[in-house]
Amino acid sequence: MTTEFQFILPKGLVDTEGKIHRQGVMRLATAKDEISLQQNRYVRENPGYGFLVMLSQVITNLGELISVTPDLLENLFTLDLAYLREFYNRINQQGSPSISVKCPRCSSDFNVELELAGELQATP
Repeated sequence: MTTEFQFILPKGLVDTEGKIHRQGVMRLATAKDEISLQQNRYVRENPGYGFLVMLSQVITNLGELISVTPDLLENLFTLDLAYLREFYNRINQQGSPSISVKCPRCSSDFNVELELAGELQATP
């Protein structure tokens, strides 16, 4: 079973030295992640902060950063935050979003998996 997935942020996280970090690895979320999220005092004070805390727990690698913290993730561009939200939902729902389409030539109906910009393959 694959539990870690590589990704590439569309824009990248700019650190305090101006370096851009785009490539990363996200692991599947666990029940423990959910429990610790509910116990986090910042999340209790501001529920909107919860997703940044969750991301900081499940992103195991981002560029050359030593650790990924909610404070650091506050500096994500909105496009990258939206990408990570979709990526998180996608890998944790054990499936990929798909849409039903019709072939313009033969009129056959089939499903096409939606791909996220910059996405890489799962790591074994």
